[in-house]
Amino acid sequence: MIHENIDLSGSLDISGSLVLPLYASGSEYANPDSGSLIIDSTLKKLKYFDGTSWTLIQTASAPAVDMSADFLVVAGGGGGGGQAVDGGGGGAGGLRTSYGADSGGGTSSETSLTLNSGTTYTITVGAGGAGAVSGGQHSANGSDSSISGTGITTITSLGGGYGGSGRTNVIANSGGCGGAGGGDGGASTTNRGAGTAGQGYRGGYGADDGGGGGGAGAVGGQSEGEGNAGVGGDGLSVDITGTGIYYAGGGGGGGEQPQAGGSGGGGAGTTGVGNTAGSGTVNTGGGGGACEQSGTAGSGGSGVVILRMATSNYSGTTTGSPTVTTDGSDTVIKFTSSGTYTA
Repeated sequence: MIHENIDLSGSLDISGSLVLPLYASGSEYANPDSGSLIIDSTLKKLKYFDGTSWTLIQTASAPAVDMSADFLVVAGGGGGGGQAVDGGGGGAGGLRTSYGADSGGGTSSETSLTLNSGTTYTITVGAGGAGAVSGGQHSANGSDSSISGTGITTITSLGGGYGGSGRTNVIANSGGCGGAGGGDGGASTTNRGAGTAGQGYRGGYGADDGGGGGGAGAVGGQSEGEGNAGVGGDGLSVDITGTGIYYAGGGGGGGEQPQAGGSGGGGAGTTGVGNTAGSGTVNTGGGGGACEQSGTAGSGGSGVVILRMATSNYSGTTTGSPTVTTDGSDTVIKFTSSGTYTA
């Protein structure tokens, strides 16, 4: 019931209690009026509707609270190579994580983040790099993924390096994981891209066929001569969502006998005139597969950013439409595109 023309010029005596509706986080009632006030029964805090979204009310007397959160940050994978001849696979996006025993490139997992209540953290999810096209430009590195905000050191994973092409002298690029050397240029340990310490491994070198792109869990395979390209380096399995999933596999090399991409979304290489190699799987950071002559190389897969924290610390305030799930007593927030999280 709506009351109009209430005179509040004097004092208002409420001798009883004021009862507000209770709603669990994420289930607030639809089509509220601006200024509506509720209690979030999950967080046990007040929320008001500002005309666009529900916002927590932070009281002046409530001090900010530090809370721990684990993270997985995977960058976009690099594109596969091969403008005119056998190309090298694209390197996977760099992988950094605090969850489990290992991070990318064979290093130990990192320290968990300490988030501060009321602080908004920016989540950036990197795109995959484009693959090489016959007669066009060489492929591109993947884009970086990151978590940034006041009070923390920014966590950045670097985009994967693009794959090379031997005859056109396109040298594979470095990145979170390195791109592989192209073929038809003679075996060389200098035509492969380097990985980044704590994120991923180097690509394999090319010989007559292209090498495989580097992965977060293993180096890219080298070309073993005519008719034998290099396999993409394997990614790394991380179970931050509650299930072990491989991320950041390198792209497979192209040539007369192309090879598969590494586990973790790496695209497969291809052979033959005019064929298209496999692209890295979206939201894994996999590198793009390489192509043979006059084909089209695969693009790198986009990255992903995941946060995991105790459900009692989860605020429910996000942008960018992440997927929110629970695993035991923890809440998992998976960003497949850029957004924010307010602790």
